[in-house]
Amino acid sequence: MMALEVRVQAQSPIPLDIAFQVEPGELLALVGHSGSGKTTLLRTIAGLWQPQSARVRVNGVTWLDTAARVNLRPDQRRVGVVFQNYALFPHMTAAQNVASAIDHLPGPERLAEATRLLDLVNLHGLGGRKPAQLSGGQQQRVAVARALARRPEALLLDEPFSAVDRATRERLYGEIIELRRHLAMPVVLVTHDMNEAQLLADRMVVIEGGRMVAEGPTDTVMSDTEALRAMGIREVAAMLPAVITEHGTDGLTRLEAPTGPLFLPGITGAPGTQVRVRIMAHEVILSRQRPEGLSAQNILAGTITRIVPGAGPAVMVHIDVGGPEVLARITRRAAEQMALQPGDSVHAIVKSMSVARDHVARALRDVQTAQ
Repeated sequence: MMALEVRVQAQSPIPLDIAFQVEPGELLALVGHSGSGKTTLLRTIAGLWQPQSARVRVNGVTWLDTAARVNLRPDQRRVGVVFQNYALFPHMTAAQNVASAIDHLPGPERLAEATRLLDLVNLHGLGGRKPAQLSGGQQQRVAVARALARRPEALLLDEPFSAVDRATRERLYGEIIELRRHLAMPVVLVTHDMNEAQLLADRMVVIEGGRMVAEGPTDTVMSDTEALRAMGIREVAAMLPAVITEHGTDGLTRLEAPTGPLFLPGITGAPGTQVRVRIMAHEVILSRQRPEGLSAQNILAGTITRIVPGAGPAVMVHIDVGGPEVLARITRRAAEQMALQPGDSVHAIVKSMSVARDHVARALRDVQTAQ
């Protein structure tokens, strides 16, 4: 099994002291502000930069070990990289771009394999087009297919969705989740977008100033107060599992969540589709009793599990809503006026229009490790 192990220490060009491991079939998100060291870590794994002290191992094979003076060239590392700008050859067709990365097959078989990979990323019949004839989202998928063409032991995604518009990003999130069903290698995603990380990643590493602030399962990291301060407190959100049940004529989609129905605007997906809904903590209002006469469509009954004070005037209230948690960021004054305590029953109120369409993604379920 191809686990990826990374340890990096450096003083320049930026201080770094980071170590993590990514399991086969797992997607790890490296998140943090610009300049925190995320892309430098990816460059280290890919062999594009050597820090003062580092070790990179994949599937038990050492790619880089500064102490042992081992440093494989980029072309000696079975690594697939998708850059922000896709880096496609403009004079080649999509199929030729993908075939250019295939070195394990005889020449005549490379085009057929390129076509198979383009089909895998939902580019059926577009292999003959050049990059200029493709949309941004289609170019991104060609870049992913080319990265997979190397039969990589690790796949690195460097801000892969930053160059496309919001609607295209929304579609690509679903396609990446679907694609992961076919991947066996560890995947590392570099992003500054917390929505993207929370929707796509199994685990997260939060980096601030070249050091790890937090590391662990996505849900755990998103409730880590130190990590949240590093990311910006307004990014705090919980992921709520749900199933699409009906698309209403009024533009709202009805979903079934652990505590009952949830109504959100225009969610894409057929009835029966399992999804995860990202609910921002600052958009949640709490009530002791079930409120009446509100315009808000979503009222989730739950039990307070803990209340975590913040550095400022706010507290984070964790509410168990039947297994998963919803987070509510409210003022300390409000929590004291309501006399909230762990074990208390409350109702979390969520406006339908406070959940953006790209805050909903298909569930990360049944992800297989068959390449």
